[in-house]
Amino acid sequence: MSVRIRFDGTELTGRDGQTIAGVLVGSGRRSWRTAAGAERGVFCGIGICQDCIVTVNGVEGVRACQRTACDGDLVEREAR
Repeated sequence: MSVRIRFDGTELTGRDGQTIAGVLVGSGRRSWRTAAGAERGVFCGIGICQDCIVTVNGVEGVRACQRTACDGDLVEREAR
């Protein structure tokens, strides 16, 4: 089964059970946040470093590496 999320206005497809970070990386995105002038994406993959923070369905501060992607999620870049 697959899930569809929307990121930066683009619909992306992932597999059921995949994290948001997994869907983003699987679609070819290596970074989706800027901090201190540098691009950020998945670094640790276990929620410690917070480099993968995104806004999901209006909720800020979501760790993309820990949040399972749900069909219809609206994922947005987050600048801190």
